[in-house]
Amino acid sequence: MASPQTGRRRRRRIDPGPSGNGHLAEVRAAEEAVAEVESARERLRGVARQALGVTGTEGAPPLRESIRRSGVGWYPLVALGLLVMVDEFQGYALTVLGPEVAAGLGLSKSALAGALALKTLAITLALLPMAAYVQRRPRRAAVSIATAFAWSVLTMGTGFVVTVWGLLFVMVADGATTGSVRAVHQPLLVDSYPTDVRVRGLSFYRGADAVGNVLGPVLVGVCTAVLGLTWRGVFVVLGILCVMAAAAAVRLRDPGFGRWDADKAREALREETGGTGSLHDEDVELGFFEIAQRLLLVPTIRRVLVAFAVLGMLLVPFTTYQAFFLQERWGLGPGSRAAFFAAMPFFAMAALAAFGRRGEDLFRRDPARLVRLAGVALGSAVVALTLAIVSPLFALTFLFFGAFTALVAVMLPALNMVVFSIIPSHMRPHMAALSGIALAAVGGGGGLLLLGGIDRRFGTAGAIVSLAVPGVVAGLVLRTAARTVDDDLDRMVDEIVEEEEIRALRGRGERLPMLACRHVDFSYGQLQVLFDVNFTVDDGEIVALLGTNGAGKSTLLRVVSGLGLPSRGTVRFRGADVTYLDAERRLRLGITQIPGGRAVFGPMTVVENLRVLAYSHGGNRRAVEAGLDASFEAFPRLAERRNQLASTLSGGEQQMLGLATAFILRPRLLLIDELSLGLAPKVVGELLDMVRRINAEGTAVVLVEQSVNVALSVVDHAYFMEKGEIRFDGRAADLLGRRDLLRSVFLEGARQAMPSKNGH
Repeated sequence: MASPQTGRRRRRRIDPGPSGNGHLAEVRAAEEAVAEVESARERLRGVARQALGVTGTEGAPPLRESIRRSGVGWYPLVALGLLVMVDEFQGYALTVLGPEVAAGLGLSKSALAGALALKTLAITLALLPMAAYVQRRPRRAAVSIATAFAWSVLTMGTGFVVTVWGLLFVMVADGATTGSVRAVHQPLLVDSYPTDVRVRGLSFYRGADAVGNVLGPVLVGVCTAVLGLTWRGVFVVLGILCVMAAAAAVRLRDPGFGRWDADKAREALREETGGTGSLHDEDVELGFFEIAQRLLLVPTIRRVLVAFAVLGMLLVPFTTYQAFFLQERWGLGPGSRAAFFAAMPFFAMAALAAFGRRGEDLFRRDPARLVRLAGVALGSAVVALTLAIVSPLFALTFLFFGAFTALVAVMLPALNMVVFSIIPSHMRPHMAALSGIALAAVGGGGGLLLLGGIDRRFGTAGAIVSLAVPGVVAGLVLRTAARTVDDDLDRMVDEIVEEEEIRALRGRGERLPMLACRHVDFSYGQLQVLFDVNFTVDDGEIVALLGTNGAGKSTLLRVVSGLGLPSRGTVRFRGADVTYLDAERRLRLGITQIPGGRAVFGPMTVVENLRVLAYSHGGNRRAVEAGLDASFEAFPRLAERRNQLASTLSGGEQQMLGLATAFILRPRLLLIDELSLGLAPKVVGELLDMVRRINAEGTAVVLVEQSVNVALSVVDHAYFMEKGEIRFDGRAADLLGRRDLLRSVFLEGARQAMPSKNGH
């Protein structure tokens, strides 16, 4: 069984044995090139961190000086600030005028909250396609402008609805277009300015949002109390103002991904390494869901997303219930509620103004301190919220609600700065989308369900007080996230360093191995199975991967083929990083796995099993037919049974059918798991002959076996695994002398197997 240990192990010494001459010596030379990449990580990590803005010192220059030095100017900051300022006009108008809108359309309190939840859901669903749309081409500015005009028209249209269904339509459509604010605004802002501007830039952006939260209620109050407009007229006026803000932002441009951080880091590394040129391979560029999977494997990101989900239970339904609380507890009408909501953002603006410069210093010195600050801010916000509800005086309620607003305002730019800095720059829209989903859909939906039940039993005040529980939980989660920030930042830096070092090696004409797995960890949930595994396969070689049952051999194959994603380490194929590439795309690159046991579709015939692989040739009928002919030529028994169901074949014939896939797919690397499992020696011999033939045609083969005599009859290079670690890497003949590894159950017949190799 695999070891249940989940922590980092002390690395054991691997005895490679004599390297010898010939092909294995070439493998060692290629491994040296990979080792050079690893040594570059430690040597160049500091250079990359400096370029990313983590200097270990404090003392950020004044904001005006940094913006002037960047040559970008204030326009992106002001334009995005205007858009986020007017984005919430519809939402705030619905919050302040909630009782009036509900009465006008015949809605209950919970029904209005549910309608707002549908808008939140629409925002959440829009995040994914928007992030996917901008991931390959930098067009975030165009998306921001187009959607701004769309939600402006929809805000205006809210004033013309006459039915509940009409209200639902404009709210859902507004939410769908508003998704751009969550998905692309902050990534666009981060990429528009240097690293020493970003915390203050994000704080400015949150401050603009706070200004919008002031203007929204103020405009509602002016329109109702001064101009005497109904709630319908209010939405028309707000929509016109939104159109004006969208028009002011039409000069926004997307600067590209990572212009000020990742690109700077790469330039600095090229100066250090002498690397030139760039390697851009669309075949290994991650797709949307591959990027999402990649992000979810980052420990800090997972913790922050959990915190956002719990935080969403606190924030999303809060404003709706807050309006009803002010009406029920303190008797505030529309005008008074508008004044109350307009005053709250001033607390946020004051907090953000004080935080911006300090946040820059914290990030420069240690990004983890920003996460710890966010956790403390959230815990303090929960206390302030509880005190606001139980306070006997309205003045105290006002002040505690203001403190709550200020603390939450500081928390969000702190977290966004950290999470955007520990991931590759082109993944920032995806991170924004995942954050929005966690906050709005998961957390907001859960919060509405929670508050709906509590409100009916304990009233509005009791429902709001109950939000303290998820707030405390989110604060505790954020405290744990601070422990992983440095490691995750270094992991991202190492990826940049490795990429640039690979470019430099290729520029110097160095040869890299076909497959290089470096420092791979893998876990099934909390059970860690692979520990710091290094595994190399060169072009055209056959490698045996040996070990006891449960040693992690099959798991390592899953990591190589893309069926499992490592929690740490990299997988490179032909020099390209394929660590997070889906299994289907690895198949197209030339990585094919034949799983252990009977790798066939039982209800299908032999021919159908082979034809099902036709999609890998893009519908090329000639290639498929050539593959079928080659398969039947190699395995005459399969030709005789071509129309027979695969489930009726013998075990050996099913393994033949599995091997026949190599003649159709023509892989560069073939992974065979337990070829001899449950088969007679004669059948195994026939299958090994086919493995040799496949290898002779240029395919590298990894042969996973428990049977040493089977594996060593066809290989020169062997690995031995035990309890998730590589214990031996060297010549197959040298493995026979390692009695500490090859226990008696493996030794039987192993020495007799070696001479048979010379007969082939």
